[in-house]
Amino acid sequence: MSSVPTDLLPHPIVQAPMAGGVSVPQLAAAVSEAGGLGFLAAGYKTADGMYQEIKQLRGLTARPFGVNLFLPQPETADPAAVGVYAHQLAGEAAWYETELGDPDSGRDDGFDAKLAVLLDDPVPVVSFHFGVPAREVLESLRRVGTFTLVTATTADEARAVERAGADAVIAQGVEAGGHQGTHRDAAEADGSGIGLLSLIAQVRESVGIPVVAAGGIMRGGQIAAALAAGAAAAQLGTAFLATHESGAHALHKQALTDPLYVRTELTRAFSGRPARGLVNRFLREHGPYAPAAYPDVHHLTAPLRRAAARAGDAQGMALWAGQGHRMARELPAGRLVEVLVAELASARTALSAGGAR
Repeated sequence: MSSVPTDLLPHPIVQAPMAGGVSVPQLAAAVSEAGGLGFLAAGYKTADGMYQEIKQLRGLTARPFGVNLFLPQPETADPAAVGVYAHQLAGEAAWYETELGDPDSGRDDGFDAKLAVLLDDPVPVVSFHFGVPAREVLESLRRVGTFTLVTATTADEARAVERAGADAVIAQGVEAGGHQGTHRDAAEADGSGIGLLSLIAQVRESVGIPVVAAGGIMRGGQIAAALAAGAAAAQLGTAFLATHESGAHALHKQALTDPLYVRTELTRAFSGRPARGLVNRFLREHGPYAPAAYPDVHHLTAPLRRAAARAGDAQGMALWAGQGHRMARELPAGRLVEVLVAELASARTALSAGGAR
């Protein structure tokens, strides 16, 4: 089985890059120091903002870490549909006493500028979300010694990742919190996501590069299951969202285990792209008619989400979370890695004992 180099992560645990201020340098450093692979999320940041966080992280740890980039998005949104959605959100803007954002605030997330920084001052690992970078991009990163990963949600997408020359693929199951990393945002595919264990098996039979499993993983036993299914490592996001070092809003952390939030759902309400979050008022009221328009809707609703956070109103926030959110543990991130490693070892011992009978 192909694997991720052990010098990058002594333990097969990757902290998912969570954009929006969650994956701060302190979180990534704590995970890397504990033997996992910490990640910074460059999404929604400027190139300089990303660079400053990398500098800060390097001051906190000498261990390997990763940086995640969002791929530029094609102009496929229907401006009329976005306009209708803006009209439907007018009441939210009035309620939170703020203006809606400009849906035309940019589609490339500063990709070229961020890539230039990462080529000029390389980091150990770079991952990509929302598509497959050009082969030239992946080759340029390889030349400077960077290990590359790309998210895929189907076996076909995984094959595209391998053809492009990535070093590994992140197989993201439908259980995952936050945005699904589909390569093409097709509204007709909504609701057709694949569960993680099935996806790992399909991807393992489709590609020869290492597979990192992502989606709903909260315990070491689940990591053991993913590894047994053919993954080389597991990527956990929601599990780290509740940790002490996470930059998530306190209301977001509390909501993970609050009995008020009984389930998650994939929605386009906040960004125009399918993303899994806790079902709150905003999601219930606006999810059914939110258009397929990313990042237009993300820009449109950004002021609303910020205003809701300032007001302490979790019902108007994007509470991204995977299906295992009720299993979140409020621990220091390094301690969580230690607990997961112990659980993984225990699960492997149990599996070996069962096979020896």
